[in-house]
Amino acid sequence: MDSTAASVITKLSLAYLICSILHTFGELAAATPNKLHPYEAERFIFSQLGRKIFPIGEIRALKAQNISGGVPPEFSKLRHLTILDLSRNCFNGSIPPQWAPMRLVELSFMGNQLSGPFPEVLTKITTLKNLSIEGNRFSGPIPPQIGKLVNLQKLVLSSNSFTGELPVALAKLTNLNDMRISDTSFTGKIPEFIGNWTKIEKLHIQGSPFEGPIPSSISSLTRLSDLRMSDLKGGKSSFPLLRDMESMKTLILRNCSISGEIPGYIGEMTKLKHMDVSYNNFTWESSGPVECPRGTVNLVESYSASADNKLSKVHPCLKKNFPCSATSNQHYSLHINCGGKEVVVNDTKYEADLEQKGASTFYSGQNWAFSSTGIFLDNDIDSDVYIDTNVSTLHNVTAPDSELYTTARASPLSLTYYGLCLMNGNYTVKLHFAEIVYANDKSFNSLGRRIFDVYIQGKLVLKDFNIEHDAGGAGKPIVKNFTAEVTSHTLKIHFYWAGRGTTGIPVRGVYGPLISAISVDPNFEPPGKKTHYGVAIGAVAGAIFLVLLVLCILRRKGLLGGKTSVDRDGTVIAVKQLSSKSKQGNREFVNEIGMISALQHPNLVKLYGCCVEGNQLLLVYEYMENNCVSRALFGRDASCKLKLDWPIRRKICLGIARGLAYLHEESRLKIVHRDIKTSNVLLDKDLNAKISDFGLAKLYDDDHTHISTRVAGTIGYMAPEYAMRGYLTDKADVYSFGVVALEIVSGKSNTNYRPKEEFVYLLDWAYVLQERGSLLELVDPDLGSEYSSEEAMVMLNVVLLCTNASPTLRPTMSQVVSMLEGRTAVQDLLSDPGFSAINSKFKAIRKHFWEDPSVSHSMSTNGPHSDSSLWNIEQEEINILLRLDSVIHDKEVSS
Repeated sequence: MDSTAASVITKLSLAYLICSILHTFGELAAATPNKLHPYEAERFIFSQLGRKIFPIGEIRALKAQNISGGVPPEFSKLRHLTILDLSRNCFNGSIPPQWAPMRLVELSFMGNQLSGPFPEVLTKITTLKNLSIEGNRFSGPIPPQIGKLVNLQKLVLSSNSFTGELPVALAKLTNLNDMRISDTSFTGKIPEFIGNWTKIEKLHIQGSPFEGPIPSSISSLTRLSDLRMSDLKGGKSSFPLLRDMESMKTLILRNCSISGEIPGYIGEMTKLKHMDVSYNNFTWESSGPVECPRGTVNLVESYSASADNKLSKVHPCLKKNFPCSATSNQHYSLHINCGGKEVVVNDTKYEADLEQKGASTFYSGQNWAFSSTGIFLDNDIDSDVYIDTNVSTLHNVTAPDSELYTTARASPLSLTYYGLCLMNGNYTVKLHFAEIVYANDKSFNSLGRRIFDVYIQGKLVLKDFNIEHDAGGAGKPIVKNFTAEVTSHTLKIHFYWAGRGTTGIPVRGVYGPLISAISVDPNFEPPGKKTHYGVAIGAVAGAIFLVLLVLCILRRKGLLGGKTSVDRDGTVIAVKQLSSKSKQGNREFVNEIGMISALQHPNLVKLYGCCVEGNQLLLVYEYMENNCVSRALFGRDASCKLKLDWPIRRKICLGIARGLAYLHEESRLKIVHRDIKTSNVLLDKDLNAKISDFGLAKLYDDDHTHISTRVAGTIGYMAPEYAMRGYLTDKADVYSFGVVALEIVSGKSNTNYRPKEEFVYLLDWAYVLQERGSLLELVDPDLGSEYSSEEAMVMLNVVLLCTNASPTLRPTMSQVVSMLEGRTAVQDLLSDPGFSAINSKFKAIRKHFWEDPSVSHSMSTNGPHSDSSLWNIEQEEINILLRLDSVIHDKEVSS
């Protein structure tokens, strides 16, 4: 047989061999245009083989052909094959052990469905230079035998479920110039041995739970042109030494806990085109911008929370959490069709969101804004698209709802929507999602995994969220509901790509957050317009008149009081009697009816009605089975006291805080209670706390800094500025809450307990223990060790914040709730320069108590003390802090 015939026979036999292999791939749907029927594949391969010179050295024609089934062992018979690209198909199973003798140089299985442990057969193909198994389902550790692949120049393991630490054997791969291990489950620290890869040009380590800091040996990788590291756990470090990396084009060091300054030599990297060092702890220079520039730099929320108070001249967009401008009107709802035009769905108008840019975009509308950062890397597109349109039919949705899901806003990194100038209160946030980019079929286009995180008000609400997985497929809408508390008039919804999920299916650059629509609706009755103080008084008067009118009618019909009254349903009630002989009794009776009839909250006691019989004034309340906190804690009769464990005490404090937050910030009528104390906090059968006794409550208006009023309240619970000067704000209730919380934690009365003879109040002792660093001594000994020391420290630090001598330095009750719930760290407030600057007058008093307690009772209140540090203390402040005797308990002070 001549050589020509031999070559023809070789072509034919090889063609039939490959065709037989294709038949083993399983059924190929001929109805799908981009899939090959086996016989069509045969003709295709014949045509390809005719263009090649034998022996065949590479096969690339099978790339992106949607071939399914197991990987054929028969490929091992192609002894001259050196390049095999089977990427973007639907192969499953693993790589057959029969492949061990192959002499492959390049092998790619990127974007398939292979699974199981790392195929050890690959470690036997020592001729490999390029190996990519990105975007499959491999799991488990990398075997140490990988060190045999000393010829490897490119190794791509990204988007698999590999676990464990990187094996030391990888240090032997000194010829690597491209290493990618993003989106895996590798753990431990990034090893120092990466310094051995001195030839490396591309290094990607994103979205894997590696620990910081960045190893110092990275400075040896002077050939790097593409370095991407992100989302390292802990391990704070300074900026890595990259001075000698003159070829650097792409530098990403996002969320790597880097602190300090960005080194100046970065500006000298003339080849650098893309840099992302966001979500670190860099320091600003002495001066910074005052506006949010629109262009290539996005500086939204660039300043830390601790700097906000100093930044009176900068735009709110630069401040933490984007605070509302003082001159703006407040809103109570928000509806956005993300990436789409304005639509009306079920009588609700969704505003248009059509901004096309996104690499560094800040958009601000009338009542909402959004900030988007990042470019889609590696997609070779000059102008990225940040608004996606659905590529297939939507499922499980009907018109007009479908209009919300035909488009969506996309982001490669970070996308934040802000609800601006919202009224404070609780809201229902609905996030509308649909995966409209991946195909809803069995092709490789459906194999992508879009994974991102969602934060609301800084709290992680969705971790590693996969729209397609949760919705049950591509093109299927899903709505995620959350409750969010707005405390500073701003709602922040943040979508963040933490490097997880595939980045190359169906093509490079498909990843990151995708959101179709946002709905924000109040969980409270919104006002038609802002309630002013005069209008509020009129509303209260009207409410009082209405209540009295209804009660009068009920009484005449014999349904309330009187001789003909009957027991209708057996409801257990509590009746509070006030004397009508004094103006005070009449005033408190009317005040309480007007206040509490307009309020509804789980942590406020319910008023059922009232009765005026002769000279008796009666208020009818819901019955509280466990009486009040004062009796539960301090009852003289042992049978009255309750055994309150730590979780119950914490629940009681949190309930009081939530009730006060409602009164101060969430209710249409802003109210200062003025008499918060343990005897005015009732406990129901489940020991839920409910605030009662609104006889001294006062309305106040946001437009006024304070109310000047005659003092009324209870000694030992009153804030100093109120007790001394009648200066009343909601911060007076905050102070009272601090005292009550201290009593609940300690199990002791602030006024009736003297820790030592030289101290007047329990609160004095708390300040001393704070300075000594032994706050936990305050915890009730009855609890023994059955309490959380972490939660107790949070509670006690909150107490000290709330009882700050200066009302402006006390937190709001919504901030208190946030700290007690663990959503805001106490340290975040304590680190604020304002909170750390303790009023010097009161600090001097505490220092005096601690260092020289023996003179406290002899301190003259008629002249300056010999201790010069006390000379500047106002005389009445000394009186109010030291004169009050512990014998006085629960005494009402009134005009």
